[in-house]
Amino acid sequence: MERLGTGIGWRPEIADAVERMPGIDWVEVVAENLCPGHLPESLRRLRERGVTVVPHGVSLGLGGADRPDAARLLALAERAEALGSPLVTEHIAFVRGGGPLTASPRLEAGHLLPVPRTRDALDVLCENIRIAQDALPVPLAVENIAALISWPGEEMTEGQFLYDLADRTGVRLLIDVANLHTNHVNRGEDPAEALAGLPLEAIAYVHVAGGFERDGVWHDSHAHPVPRPVLDILTDLASRVSPPGVLLERDENFPEPGELERELGAIREAVEKGGGARADGAWRTAAPVEPSSVSTDPARQRLALAQTALLSALVAGTPVPEGFDRVRLGVQARALAAKRADVVAKVAPELPVILGAGYRPAFLAYAQGAPMTDGYRRDALSFAEQLLLGGKLADARVRRELREWWLERSGPAPRSRRPAVRLARATRRVLLRH
Repeated sequence: MERLGTGIGWRPEIADAVERMPGIDWVEVVAENLCPGHLPESLRRLRERGVTVVPHGVSLGLGGADRPDAARLLALAERAEALGSPLVTEHIAFVRGGGPLTASPRLEAGHLLPVPRTRDALDVLCENIRIAQDALPVPLAVENIAALISWPGEEMTEGQFLYDLADRTGVRLLIDVANLHTNHVNRGEDPAEALAGLPLEAIAYVHVAGGFERDGVWHDSHAHPVPRPVLDILTDLASRVSPPGVLLERDENFPEPGELERELGAIREAVEKGGGARADGAWRTAAPVEPSSVSTDPARQRLALAQTALLSALVAGTPVPEGFDRVRLGVQARALAAKRADVVAKVAPELPVILGAGYRPAFLAYAQGAPMTDGYRRDALSFAEQLLLGGKLADARVRRELREWWLERSGPAPRSRRPAVRLARATRRVLLRH
């Protein structure tokens, strides 16, 4: 496995700072935020300096009941080739439910949700990963995720699940030590026990990130400083194996560059401290076993029904499936709605401007009865449409501006901004009123 060194998550908001930071060996980018034919100049300059760039996908849903979407796999492959990356990464998670396997409408989580650690889920995940491996031009690594909720009736620990996954597919692992801490607080899972069960020889690299605790629940925010318990887990991991790469993730609420550099320094110290207590063994490459000839279709249907029931409870207000913690599901549902409001505000920044302080409460009210089915851009349009049709916008100016915004974006192509065309539209509206 290629030695990556110390890296940081590249984000447009800190692009200039990342270019100037000393000791950055590599960066990771969110794959879905890149266009292969129009790479940001900052990434081009980093690559010219020899800095490795790794695309990190968030939308494949490899842990879902459906087989991976061919178009999404092609898009991830294109980004790996455009960046000259040595590998690509994704998550052990599901992000959507419904569809043909359940004969129900599609639902989108807009978030990474945990896969049950069952034999059905493992069989499906292994086949999905093999499909992805065959479609990608470089090796794939998959990440353990953070979770607020636990599935009832799980049959394996996280270590056992990941060990079997790596053994059966040869896939590399992206181990997020912040997620191990999250699962310690939220699910009572011992990070040291999880590390002891992992196939450490399969590690591609390590994520480190911050979060915060509220009412006994740890939120993996990627918007706060890295806490000491996360660094201690990193030291424990580094005492067991020399990680090929370690990366600091920060997605928002960015501090000054100096603070990011101090966090990177603390990460290096944690790795060095662990390395001092380690006697490295021989590095070996995981060898996948031959795929089973048994059909996974029955397992896919069972998994689809279970995941759709959970997702529907989280985003559509249907009854909580038996065995789940209702309080934790409520926390997760509110977190999903809040994230949805935040992302729609980024995708369509005009909406908070037009609606002002009323944007957030209006969106959260909309989200309670309108689950996302087709991504955030469609969600923004549907939200605006519901406001316009609902007749609850008392302010004529707000109603007019929102209508103009919706008309500009809801057609197959943007409406022309040329003065003559705009005048013709205005004239037509006046004539139609008469």
